[in-house]
Amino acid sequence: MHINEQYHDLPLLETKAYQFIGRDGQNFSTEEQVLNEHLLDVYINDRLTMKLICLPQHLTELVLGRLLTEHIIRSVDDIEQIYICEYGKRAKVYLRPSQNKESGALGASFVETTPSCCTGNHILNDYFSSDHPPVPVTPIEWKPEWIFHMADTFADGMPLHSVTFATHSCLLARKNEVLFSCEDIGRHNALDKVIGYALRHQIDLRECMIYSSGRIPTDMAIKAIYAGIPILCSKASPTAEAIELARKYQLTLICAARRDRMKVFVTVHR
Repeated sequence: MHINEQYHDLPLLETKAYQFIGRDGQNFSTEEQVLNEHLLDVYINDRLTMKLICLPQHLTELVLGRLLTEHIIRSVDDIEQIYICEYGKRAKVYLRPSQNKESGALGASFVETTPSCCTGNHILNDYFSSDHPPVPVTPIEWKPEWIFHMADTFADGMPLHSVTFATHSCLLARKNEVLFSCEDIGRHNALDKVIGYALRHQIDLRECMIYSSGRIPTDMAIKAIYAGIPILCSKASPTAEAIELARKYQLTLICAARRDRMKVFVTVHR
């Protein structure tokens, strides 16, 4: 896989003025930094396939992770090249010939099929998605101190959240080592970015754990399952359906994971 990234250091924050009004009578004008929403169009083999609302950092990782969790690819071996323009507005992905479908559908109109994130992300067509079903993940042994270490890392602060209180975060870890952390407007994007980081750096996701700041409904759980991640943790809560999905596919699911406690909803031993 060849990666060609033309963008560098795109602005993540912008200073905006506002009026503060307090219940105690305080009333004054001031300003603070807020997040920039960034629109990324993703073309696959020159076909516009996704529009992603995100923060303009780790864009290659976001695209890689999203391709995997939307089951467009199974590994980076399916990708020939990724190009991202200098403004970070357009990503072009070229799949290897073995991944291309017959060209008969190329003239079809775009049909929005799956809004995949609360931030307004859209999948414009399912032309490149495969129909292979998810398979159970392979369980691994884990220790509570590994989960607490991720919770400690998160609680010590994420840079953008410390300024804006407006991001979701995700951490990638292997045993007691945090390998990568990132932030984004949406929790789905943050999860895809850590998955994409592992793909880009040839880290075996089957040996990893992920910690998310956001709640875990089924669409978050299925991303982990499609990626083959055996342990999904969150600071927040799961839904009943996500718990049942985790149980069905042998995904260890740990939520309300804080520095001093955690709730293990599903655990699977090898």
